[in-house]
Amino acid sequence: MGAGGSRVFVSHLAGVSVFDPNGDLVGRVRDLVAMLRLGGRPPRVLGLVVELVSRRRIFLPMTRVTGVESGQVITTGVVNMRRFEQRPTETLVLGELLDRRVRLVETGEDVTVLDVAMVQLPARRDWEIDKVFVRRGKGGALRRRGETLTVEWSAVTGFSLQEHGQGAENLLATFEQLRPADLANVLHHLSAKRRAEVAAALDDDRLADVLEELPDDDQVEILGKLKEERAADVLEAMDPDDAADLLSELPEADKERLLGLMRPREAADMRRLMAYEERTAGGLMTTEPIVLLPDATVADALALVRNRDLSPALAAQVYVCRAPDETPTGRYLGLVHFQRLLRDPPFTLVSSLVDTDLRPLPPDAPLPLITSYLATYNMVAAPVVDESGSLLGAVTVDDVLDHLLPQDWRERELHSADVPDVEGTAGGR
Repeated sequence: MGAGGSRVFVSHLAGVSVFDPNGDLVGRVRDLVAMLRLGGRPPRVLGLVVELVSRRRIFLPMTRVTGVESGQVITTGVVNMRRFEQRPTETLVLGELLDRRVRLVETGEDVTVLDVAMVQLPARRDWEIDKVFVRRGKGGALRRRGETLTVEWSAVTGFSLQEHGQGAENLLATFEQLRPADLANVLHHLSAKRRAEVAAALDDDRLADVLEELPDDDQVEILGKLKEERAADVLEAMDPDDAADLLSELPEADKERLLGLMRPREAADMRRLMAYEERTAGGLMTTEPIVLLPDATVADALALVRNRDLSPALAAQVYVCRAPDETPTGRYLGLVHFQRLLRDPPFTLVSSLVDTDLRPLPPDAPLPLITSYLATYNMVAAPVVDESGSLLGAVTVDDVLDHLLPQDWRERELHSADVPDVEGTAGGR
């Protein structure tokens, strides 16, 4: 069963093999991790608990799952090998939802949960649990007797979070739909204790997005209260330039310890970024623009541009380089604007479309030169290329604005915004 609206009953995933894109065995599925939500809304499936050959259990986010079909799970190939630890806001689907006694909303009858089904939301990588397979009659050893039926998640009660009481999970559920900047606003106005509780309960990707929107002091405070291994994971999930800025705010010993816990490739990017002056192209750039080899096609480029994790500025253009295609790349050949990609047939080679008229920025280009470049050529991102002609990264307009605005602009915005009564919403102190 593939993506795009296919439904999967989770019991069918128990023990299923997990493979990387090359067909190599990663491990086997031992459970699924979900987050229950308020108001009877279907739970969001966060990821899989995968047992490796070594018996270690790790967490595989659903964003890293590219296929659930033919009795196997396919991943992107990027797997975090740190041991899985369940967080307070997380529920194990096989371990905690199945065999549970719940009640049918319509009749008030108690039933036993035999299975639940998850479905991938259209045009997204998110998965939700939308169906519940239940059996009427008493639970226990004789639960196989009685009528079975499949109902909507909203048709049963006994799963969802309670609407009262203090807890990070209630706060997270209340503000789940907020944009990262708005959730950062909420966090900024919480007490230090509640801020740490909520940050600890957020998943790594969500926390990384929120940290990027917080003032420096809040970033350092939150990161300092996380376990070191998790702090390293969150830094890896952040945009490289933002993570490098945050690392630069830490004491040298803390910085080196966290870099030592990161994957070598990620740590190397951080060290490279921190080597440049802050208000230069090298200090502002991200090391993860869209890079394509000359023989890539327009179809290849558009597939990468569709990545929903990319900011609009990074998705606005692709950069064509000789191998290797990871920064620092081989020789930089030029860029192709997104609009140009839309005008040409899918089979067209990107090498035939490159704009070679725009000179790239050197890594030591100062902030005034970067702003003039973007304004003069109506660009939202600019390539950064070293003396040898290798692409180092790209400077985006949002990072430039961060440094053009007053140093405390996030503080001013956060304090002037309309903030809900967060402490009250979560049940008070």
